[in-house]
Amino acid sequence: MADAALLSIEKAERVFGGGRNLFGRARPAVHAVQDVSIEVRRGETLGIVGESGCGKSTLARMIVGLDAPTAGRIVFDGRDLVAEAGRDLRRLSREVQYVFQDPVASLNPRKTIRTILEAPLIHLLGLDKQARAARLSELMDAVNLAPEFLDRYPHEFSGGQAQRIGIARALAADPKLIVLDEPVSALDVSVQAQVLNILDGLKHKFGLTYVFISHDLSVVESVSDRVAVMYFGRIVEVGPGRSVFRHPRHPYTHLLLQSAPAPGRRSLVSDDATAELPDPYNPPPGCAFHARCPRGTDLCNARLPRLEAVSGDESHQAACFHPHERR
Repeated sequence: MADAALLSIEKAERVFGGGRNLFGRARPAVHAVQDVSIEVRRGETLGIVGESGCGKSTLARMIVGLDAPTAGRIVFDGRDLVAEAGRDLRRLSREVQYVFQDPVASLNPRKTIRTILEAPLIHLLGLDKQARAARLSELMDAVNLAPEFLDRYPHEFSGGQAQRIGIARALAADPKLIVLDEPVSALDVSVQAQVLNILDGLKHKFGLTYVFISHDLSVVESVSDRVAVMYFGRIVEVGPGRSVFRHPRHPYTHLLLQSAPAPGRRSLVSDDATAELPDPYNPPPGCAFHARCPRGTDLCNARLPRLEAVSGDESHQAACFHPHERR
C-alpha cells in the first residue's frame, strides 16, 4: 500500500442554516461537520465510525460533491474540489463514486439494470455499443451476478443483489475512490458477509481506495486499514484499525466499544442518564463529550482538545486531555 494521499481533507466544515432572515434576525445554524482534517492514502480502506447524527454521511456527501463544505479544502488527487465546484467535473465524477445505504431506493425503479449500468459508460466513459457490452459482462461477473439479470428491474432483486448492482454501478466508471455510506446496514448478517467479501476482492482486483462509513463497529474493524472516530461533527480519534479497537484512547471510542453487543455480555455500558447531549445550534467551547465523559475535568469544559499523537505514536491520535493509557 502506497503512502501517497489520494484524498486530503483540510479543516472542512459544514453548517446548515445560519445567516439572517428578511427581518435581519439571525437564523439558527447546525454545525454538522467541524474542523475535520484527515488524509486517505492511495490503496487503503479508511473506516469512519460514530453514532447516528455525528456527521459521517455529511462528510461523505462533501467528498463526492453532493454537498459543498462551508469552509475548508477537499483535495482529490492534487485537485481542489471546492475550487473546481461549478466547472466541468466529468473526470472527477468518474474517479470518485458513491455506494448508498439503501440499495433498492438508490436504483431507478423505471429502468432496467442494463440501462442503469450503461449510463456511466455512455456519459462518463463514452464507450460504443460493443465496448459497453463487454464492460457490462465484466461488471456483472465482478459482483457475482448472472448476465440475464441485466434486463430485469430493481424491484425483482433482493437487498443483497440490489446492493451488488449498486457496487457495479460505482465500478462502471472505473473510479479511483469509492465512498461506501453504510453499504451493508440494511442487509442480513449472512448477506453482509457476501457483500464485504466482494468489496474486498474488488479492491485488490481494481486497485481501489475505500472510505467506509458505518456505525457497526464489527464491520468497520473487519474491513479497515485505518479508523477515524467521529463525535458531534469532529474526529476525536484516528489510527490503525487494530490499534484503535484494541487500545482505544478517547473515552468516547472506549464507550462505543464497551456498548457494542457481544455474546456472553450480560449488560451494556450506558451513559449517565442525567448527561445532556450538546446543543447542535450552540456548540460548547470545550470538548463536546465532556457531559458524558467519566474522565472529564474543568479543563475539558473550558478548552477544545486538539487531535494529536498519544504517547508519541504519530499514527494513533486522539483529541483528549485525559486519554486512556495503552493496556
